[in-house]
Amino acid sequence: MAKIPSPCIDVCKFKRQGHCIGCSMTKAQKSLFKSLKKNSHREAFVTLIAAQQSVMGAYSHWERAYARKCRKKKAPLVMAKGGKAA
Repeated sequence: MAKIPSPCIDVCKFKRQGHCIGCSMTKAQKSLFKSLKKNSHREAFVTLIAAQQSVMGAYSHWERAYARKCRKKKAPLVMAKGGKAA
């Protein structure tokens, strides 16, 4: 099974109180994700970030861009609502 990819979609503009406008992660969260080795930890982190986006207001293209990234890497798609989306 492929590793679950980072929620980062390469927008990387930290203009929302230190949060990226693309994925809603802070620089510290981006660093933390890189240190996660187990897919269960990565899945929980992506779920957390998706939930964080629902509170902060998600970038409208994030879900589509992240789904494309997961397909490209042949990794499972994880979303906040109900766990795995596809």
